[in-house]
Amino acid sequence: MSVLLNTIMLEAGEMAKAGGAIGAGIAALGAGVGIGQIGKGAVESTARQPEAIADIRANMILTAAFVEGVALFAVIAGILAIFVK
Repeated sequence: MSVLLNTIMLEAGEMAKAGGAIGAGIAALGAGVGIGQIGKGAVESTARQPEAIADIRANMILTAAFVEGVALFAVIAGILAIFVK
């Protein structure tokens, strides 16, 4: 029984490592897509209303910082899942 339990726990640890790696990759890709969408929206908004460029730029930078912060937490959680037993 003990050997079976050790085998199951070992396989669960390997699955956690794979899940952590996949999660970190998805977080990085999601952040890239999100920031791309933010930039796209800012450029389109500036083209439609050039006099509001200062407000648009400030909002774009703030939103991109929030996306980067969340992505950083997600990547760190994925890396911790890989290295922590």
